[in-house]
Amino acid sequence: MTATVEGARRAPGTGVPREAALALGDDALVLSHRLGEWAGFAPVLEEEVALANIALDLLGQARVLLSLVGDEDELAYLREERAFRNLQLAEQPNGDFAHTIVRQLFFSTYQHLLYTRLAAVDGPFTALAAKAVKEVAYHRDHAEQWTLRLGDGTEESRRRMQRACEALWRFTDEPFRPFGGLIGPAVRADGPGRYGPPEPEGSGDASGAGTVVDGAALEAEWLASVTAVLTRATLTVPEGPRSGGWTAGAGRQGIHTEPFGRMLAEMQHLHRSHPGASW
Repeated sequence: MTATVEGARRAPGTGVPREAALALGDDALVLSHRLGEWAGFAPVLEEEVALANIALDLLGQARVLLSLVGDEDELAYLREERAFRNLQLAEQPNGDFAHTIVRQLFFSTYQHLLYTRLAAVDGPFTALAAKAVKEVAYHRDHAEQWTLRLGDGTEESRRRMQRACEALWRFTDEPFRPFGGLIGPAVRADGPGRYGPPEPEGSGDASGAGTVVDGAALEAEWLASVTAVLTRATLTVPEGPRSGGWTAGAGRQGIHTEPFGRMLAEMQHLHRSHPGASW
């Protein structure tokens, strides 16, 4: 279910909800960088190429989204940690190969469902979503095939996949929380306060502008899809909470996990060391 609502902060001179564009762009940028860290370290050459291609797809998405609301280089390389709006899931370290695959499965399933909805309505992200959903379908399929292969593989591969599922499960609630004129509010059985800390003023809310996707419906479809894949892979769906307290899942408000600061320092080092340099 989608709807257009009035009143969220938009980028000056455009019809683009700024916080929504930053959120989607930062998701893609950060995960692209994480996947790029596999260069030279992937288990086989073919997989190194596959991960690099996914990273480049995400980087292309990030460039389009960030350029909608500002200078893409300044937004990527000159913002401080608290100014980034990416999901905490996207910033999690690669870990071993199983950890990377589970992170990709969780994220790409969400991204594919979201972009499918955004592509189906007339809004500021329609054109991007219509193109990106084709790329993300491949990302999701790639992660799904590896999940099946490793989950239903050796005892060791299954153990690593299950461990990754347990470790990342607490970051899978955040994508469906109301945010920035992108994800709409939903009535949840567990009552008020479900969505953690309040959003900063001007970041967009239930009265924000833009294309709003029904968070509850998106979440239900995501959970059904992921559960089906994990079950086929002989993995157990984690029983723990999908949110680890109000700081877990607050990436959309600029609250990030410790590894993100180290990743950002590495990503921004060259640009900050040689501002304005060109070659």
